[in-house]
Amino acid sequence: MTTALLHTAQELHARTRKGRRAVVMTMGALHEGHATLVRAAREIAGPDGEVVVTVFVNPLQFGAGEDLDRYPRTLEADLKIAEQAGADAVFAPSVDEVYPGGDPQVRVTAGPMGERLEGSSRPGHFDGMLTVVAKLLHLTRPDVALYGQKDAQQLALIRRMVRDLNFGIEIVGVPTVREEDGLALSSRNRFLSPDERRSALALSRALFAGRDRHAAQEALRARALEVPATQARAEALSAIGESRAAADAHAVATAAPGGPAAVRAAARQVLDEATRYDPPLEPDYLALVDPSDFTEIGDDFTGEAVLAVAARVGATRLIDNLPLTFGTLGAAS
Repeated sequence: MTTALLHTAQELHARTRKGRRAVVMTMGALHEGHATLVRAAREIAGPDGEVVVTVFVNPLQFGAGEDLDRYPRTLEADLKIAEQAGADAVFAPSVDEVYPGGDPQVRVTAGPMGERLEGSSRPGHFDGMLTVVAKLLHLTRPDVALYGQKDAQQLALIRRMVRDLNFGIEIVGVPTVREEDGLALSSRNRFLSPDERRSALALSRALFAGRDRHAAQEALRARALEVPATQARAEALSAIGESRAAADAHAVATAAPGGPAAVRAAARQVLDEATRYDPPLEPDYLALVDPSDFTEIGDDFTGEAVLAVAARVGATRLIDNLPLTFGTLGAAS
């Protein structure tokens, strides 16, 4: 198939539509993570539908001192990747096309949820992000829009905006794509030197440590609850390699499922060690939050949660996250 390159909304609106239109929004510099989104969109749209990939580096979501000018712009390569993944069109508007007359005077405000975590570290970022997403949703007029779960707070805010403001568009989250070493795919990874990349791997290792601690605690608790006698419970716990927990089997059996505090501690230990790397990892935040509002969860929390981390390595800032499920015998997702 040949993917059309469009620069104006008029060109996009002139296209004949048959089935559903699925949109994947990007800032360009496409990689396998974006290609995964496009393939998912192709599946949702079906053979009779249309997949549109937007490529637009949005100036509103870059704060002072951030990398707007440094952000990679690789439209020719992006077009090839989008075509190979099954896109019907790439919509690459100019700044004037998206913001005629200059910066918009009326913008979407992310509210309290947009002031936490990424919003605290990057003031105004989510207002700019939601404003351009709202604009692009209106310009592309999709039935469904797909976003990566790597940007978990962004995805949650888009879902909230679409619901709160009655956009009438289906929002689909697609799981994070990782490289073989565990690093989440990001357009910013290309800025990392080999040494910086090795340090950056601490982000995913911290998340995996938290996930593994959660899974181990859930396994211990399940094993403990299967055995009625305290002595037998301790022996059962010892058999699966948790001697310290076996010393107090009753406490393990009655503890809050999954232990959010222990999950945070396991992840934090990895990040703390990485601050001594050369070059060092400079953590911004580690949080275990409720995805409905991105507030920290308590030890009695049950349901879906997100373990999120952000850090800087050299001049490059990276984010990552993992979903976890807390509840009666819950397990990591």
